[in-house]
Amino acid sequence: MRAASFMAAVLRRAAEGLLKFLAWIGEEPISGYRPEAHYMRGPGPAWRAKHRGH
Repeated sequence: MRAASFMAAVLRRAAEGLLKFLAWIGEEPISGYRPEAHYMRGPGPAWRAKHRGH
């Protein structure tokens, strides 16, 4: 009897933790492409070589 109540408490805590985690994930929707997160650092050596004479 005591082992069963202990297991029930463990399972209840695990379920609560899982639900909290899922709620935390769901707080902010998954966004698409964010250009500010993928900024460019400027032209590279291939671009410079191609445009050197212009």
